[in-house]
Amino acid sequence: MRTLLATIFLAAFTQFAVASESGLKLMNAKVDLHDKASLQRGAKMFVNYCVSCHSAQYMRYNRVAADLGIPEDVMKANLMFTTDKVGEPMTVAMRPEDGETWFGVAPPDLSVVARSRGADWLYSYLNGFYVDATRASGVNNLYFPGAAMPHVLWELQGLKRAVFATETTHDGATHQVFERFETARPGVLNEVEYQRATRDLVNFMVYVGEPAKLVRYALGIKVIGFLCIFFIAAYLLKREYWKDVH
Repeated sequence: MRTLLATIFLAAFTQFAVASESGLKLMNAKVDLHDKASLQRGAKMFVNYCVSCHSAQYMRYNRVAADLGIPEDVMKANLMFTTDKVGEPMTVAMRPEDGETWFGVAPPDLSVVARSRGADWLYSYLNGFYVDATRASGVNNLYFPGAAMPHVLWELQGLKRAVFATETTHDGATHQVFERFETARPGVLNEVEYQRATRDLVNFMVYVGEPAKLVRYALGIKVIGFLCIFFIAAYLLKREYWKDVH
């Protein structure tokens, strides 16, 4: 059953808040582009929760299949919902005009969101939702206060209440400081499982933002190996040339 990631990054593109504005340290996404199993799980998350509203128009399904070791028949059967051609880009199922009607602006393309916002910000954002009855969506976000979007992954994570403490500064002003989360409603996944799922999703989005990085990693190992062999050969050659020089 497909669920929508609706406007998971809509507010992040329509406003330009940064993590420092929330006064919180970003969580560490710990992305690992060498972990193909994580990238494959992230691809599944992306096509099931993102592509209904957001495109990744600079990435093609067959490129994902080749890079992540996914057979094309598996890709077609399980990871393609907006097209039937494996060579097509990952376009959005929702029409732009529908997005403007429902959300006020068409949900943005997510091809390079990991490069523009950063992996840690995305990971923190996905783990930062909490119940807020004052918001129209019923939730708010620690890392993007006032985000105009629902927490569409709530069935996986559940719902959390944020506990804040009131602090007073030296000039008498007061402000709220986040202390901890409390479970308001459990989700399908426990906390560790949800963090792994969102880490997989962010990992895949980092890959989408720069798929050539996987090629560079593989090429880099070969180049370093060549340089090591060349160094040994050059050193032996130098010794041979200079052995009679006193």
